[in-house]
Amino acid sequence: IGKTKVFLRAGQMADLDARRTEVLGRSASIIQRKVRSYLSRKNYIMLRRSAIHIQAACRGQLARTVYESMRREASCLRIQRDLRMYLAKKAYKDMCFSAVCIQTGMRGMAARNELRFRRQTRASILIQSHCRKYLARLHYMKLKKAAITTQCAWRGKVARRELRKLKMAARETGALQAAKNKLEKQVEELTWRLQLEKRMRVDMEEAKTQENAKLQSALQEMQLQFKESKEKLMKEIEVAKKEAEKVPVVQEVPVIDHAVVEELTSENEKLKTLVSSLEKKIDETEKKFEETSKISEERLKQALEAESKIVQLKTAMHRLEEKVSDMETENQILRQQSLLSTPIKKMSEHISAPATQSLENGHHVIEENISNEPQSATPVKKLGTESDSKLRRSHIEHQHENVDALINCVAKNLGYCNGKPVAAFTIYKCLLHWKSFEAERTSVFDRLIQMIGSAIENEDDNDHMAYWLSNTSTLLFLLQRSLKAAGASGATPHKKPPTATSLFGRMAMGFRSSPSSANLAAAAALAVVRQVEAKYPALLFKQQLAAYVEKIYGIIRDNLKKELSSLLSLCIQAPRTSKGSVLRSGRSFGKDSASSHWQSIIDSLNTLLSTLKQNFVPPVLVQKIFTQTFSYINVQLFNSLLLRRECCTFSNGEYVKAGLAELELWCCQAKEEYAGSSWDELKHIRQAVGFLVCHFT
Repeated sequence: IGKTKVFLRAGQMADLDARRTEVLGRSASIIQRKVRSYLSRKNYIMLRRSAIHIQAACRGQLARTVYESMRREASCLRIQRDLRMYLAKKAYKDMCFSAVCIQTGMRGMAARNELRFRRQTRASILIQSHCRKYLARLHYMKLKKAAITTQCAWRGKVARRELRKLKMAARETGALQAAKNKLEKQVEELTWRLQLEKRMRVDMEEAKTQENAKLQSALQEMQLQFKESKEKLMKEIEVAKKEAEKVPVVQEVPVIDHAVVEELTSENEKLKTLVSSLEKKIDETEKKFEETSKISEERLKQALEAESKIVQLKTAMHRLEEKVSDMETENQILRQQSLLSTPIKKMSEHISAPATQSLENGHHVIEENISNEPQSATPVKKLGTESDSKLRRSHIEHQHENVDALINCVAKNLGYCNGKPVAAFTIYKCLLHWKSFEAERTSVFDRLIQMIGSAIENEDDNDHMAYWLSNTSTLLFLLQRSLKAAGASGATPHKKPPTATSLFGRMAMGFRSSPSSANLAAAAALAVVRQVEAKYPALLFKQQLAAYVEKIYGIIRDNLKKELSSLLSLCIQAPRTSKGSVLRSGRSFGKDSASSHWQSIIDSLNTLLSTLKQNFVPPVLVQKIFTQTFSYINVQLFNSLLLRRECCTFSNGEYVKAGLAELELWCCQAKEEYAGSSWDELKHIRQAVGFLVCHFT
């Protein structure tokens, strides 16, 4: 093969021609095959279509002939059925008509026989009913006469027996009335004694306050005399110094020394005599105070015993009154029964016989006659007195069960809900619901007072005492807001209980006007309060509740004083380690001696304050507790300074001053809501400590 031409060998051209003829022959055979297959397929399709048309025409003709034959068969069957039905119906009607004719004849004959039998039975029933009515009437009249005679005899016997019982009950009621009068006299005597003891106690307290005032005035006079003597001594020393500068020392020193020494010795002797006399007076007053405190404690015990006896006597008196009222009601019931048990008048013998009814037997007619008899022939029923007495007893038992459930529930520690004591509100709502405030006689209040008295027997537990102080004070607040004296003219006149004369009684009566009473959940309490006209038991319960509030308040205060009394004797004298290093301020005191006695006092005050806050005690009572406690601290420290001369030093003054600074810091932290004017109660000891520090500086 060249670039522009192809050169073949010899014989190659013939091979190529043979190849070309072979390819052309193969393609011609393929074209012929395709044409022949097309023509044969076209002929086949035409033959098949013509065969299908011929078959469809033949099959349609055959189907039409079959359908025509089926229609003819169906019409033949319908004609045969209608003919057979007509023939059967005609035969049935003939047979039914003949059967009905036979049945009517048979039933008419049976009905005529039944009618004849019923007429015969009705006639026999009428004859039997008249005969039985006559016999039953005779028997009933005999029984009625016998029953009336036996009832009259039995009722006469019962009336005589009830008359004897009434006479015995009248004698017993007279004895109960006499016992009641004796109990009332004993109660009056005990109340009179209790009032006398309270008055004597008030007089003793007034005498004690007067003696304390006299002693304080004497101490102030002694301090003034001491200051005057000190000023005179300073003036004389200055005069002596001036004269010593002017005149020679050898001549005039002995003369000046003699005069000054004599005056000083005389003044010192006078002061010593005054101090000794004051110490004797203080000792005598302390002895008198101890004696009076013992006497007052004994009288308090006697008063409490008398109060418990009064409560017991009142409960016994209430029970006797209830028994008397029950006896009176029973007497009235028995009298009514005796009046109703008179002999019954004779009944009319002629009884109107009602029309008889047509029934199968004659017993129903007799029963109607008996039921239409007058009811007076039967025994007279008792009135509803027994049922009323049973209802009344069941009501009283139900009320006692409710009171028992209330006391069992309230005796437990129910806690608080939104700052409100649950027990106090539960008691108040139950008493309102039962209408106990408006009752003339009830034992609910006595049982509540006994429950409170038994609950506060454990006087050492401040938490328990604070819980009951919160509940009793809240209940007292609710009673003061809701109770008002009954002014009804129809009610039995009772004397009002005497108003509280003690300091705490006046403070409890002033709950309404105190601004801090809002902290006692007053907004929620006033939503529950409802004005009620109170009777004597409710007013007496309020007075007893105020006495218990005062008692619990005093127990908490005395427990705090007992804790502090052992520490106050140690707080007046500085410890030995503090003599070398002088205490400068309250802050250095708190840092240097964190475990000192003053810190233990602060801890006890904090624990009591947290306990009172946790139990939601009213802030008025908290203020009074801490005010009186600080007054006690003031008196104890001041008396210790007067009686112990070794404590009147500069170091002890600084020590006590630092402790007072700690107390002042505590008052600031506790806020005025709870501390109140407690810091002002330490006025005398602050003045004495300031005098010690200023004098020695």
